[in-house]
Amino acid sequence: MPIYEYACGCGYRFERLAKIADADAPPPACPACGTADCRRVPSAAALLGRAAVPPGRDAAPRSWEQTNHGDRDTIRHWQRNLERRGKLEEKYPELAGDNRAVLAHEGRYAASPLRAGDPAVPGSPGSPPADPHGHHHPHGHAHPHTHNPAPTAPSEPPGRSPPSAPA
Repeated sequence: MPIYEYACGCGYRFERLAKIADADAPPPACPACGTADCRRVPSAAALLGRAAVPPGRDAAPRSWEQTNHGDRDTIRHWQRNLERRGKLEEKYPELAGDNRAVLAHEGRYAASPLRAGDPAVPGSPGSPPADPHGHHHPHGHAHPHTHNPAPTAPSEPPGRSPPSAPA
């Protein structure tokens, strides 16, 4: 079923889905003003095919070997793809993804890179050392205390003096 475009005398343009058998039927009433002063207008040609979003920066070559040792055609291909992708990302920001700087991408970060602003993983460079006694100090510094104090002699209740030693 084709889609026909119509223009009303009031300036409103609209589309209607119609059966091919209804091609010669009178135009519908305008949805904006309700008059029958509408005429069918030529439509833009519809092209068959599929739209494909070009690959982003994450898929681009990252080394000399991945560019076929600096092959001009390969570099030109990627430059065109990244330019097209950049234009699409300007128009559709949701395609841009995470643009924060990558701080680490090897070793433990191979599957998911560490990006600027991500919390550091304990034990990684720049992160605070793991707390050896099982709790953290949210106020930013450690306070002096011990968790395994040396045993001390029991103290006497207040008001009583310790027994004197036999002489």
